Amino acid sequence: MNSDDIENLTRLIQEAARGNRAAFEELYRQTSPRLYSVALQILKNAAWAQDILQESFITIWHKAASYQPGLSSPQTWLTHIVRNRAIDGLRTANARYEITGDDELDTLVSSAFVNDDPLQHIHDGVQNLRLKQCLSGLPSDQQQTVVLAYYQGMSHAEVSEFLRQPLGTIKSWIRRGLEQLKGCLGL
Repeated sequence: MNSDDIENLTRLIQEAARGNRAAFEELYRQTSPRLYSVALQILKNAAWAQDILQESFITIWHKAASYQPGLSSPQTWLTHIVRNRAIDGLRTANARYEITGDDELDTLVSSAFVNDDPLQHIHDGVQNLRLKQCLSGLPSDQQQTVVLAYYQGMSHAEVSEFLRQPLGTIKSWIRRGLEQLKGCLGL
């Protein structure tokens, strides 16, 4: 993102903070595709990602005045709001959003475009269901760190910074989570 783009997004956020709906609509138009992909990467479900995106933009509208350009770029600030909303969705006690695997998303996409072996889709679905069940059985700290590291592709250091936890703690949570997943999956 070049400096003109950063200045433009900063201006749009500041205008939205003043109640300028046209600026807010333009901010949505320019940033929503990327922010939607962030939510989709975390939630692995298009409908849930759309819900999170909508909730995030409501938050952005209400918190636009709190944006401080000196602390982060506009895209970073917006992405942080979406990621937090999506992760909160994963944490909800009533399992509003379930964690799905990359393979399930790939299976859904490929089945929409290719008419291949339906038995393979059933097998993949069973595998993904087992993984989801095993993930849901992890303690929340382990579940969250495993999802961030392996579904979000974050490094251990990034997870540590994002969750504001010591790096050693993050590594322990991930290691324990993976050990429990292996046991649950019979690997």
